[in-house]
Amino acid sequence: MNSVIPRTQAIADARAVLDRARLRIARDRAAGRLSPEHELIIRRLERQQRRHHAAAIERTAA
Repeated sequence: MNSVIPRTQAIADARAVLDRARLRIARDRAAGRLSPEHELIIRRLERQQRRHHAAAIERTAA
C-alpha cells in the first residue's frame, strides 16, 4: 500500500534533519573536531551562501 506524505510534512521533516546536521557540524567545528579539509569546505559553502543571499536581496530590491 502506498502512503503519501503531505508536501508540508515532507518539507518540515527535511528541515528538521538539516537543522540537526547543521547543529552537529557547528558543535564539531566549535570543538575543533573538523579536519582542515572539512573546515575549508564549510567556509567555501558559507561564502557561496552569502553570495546567493546577497544576490537574492538585490533581485527583490530591483
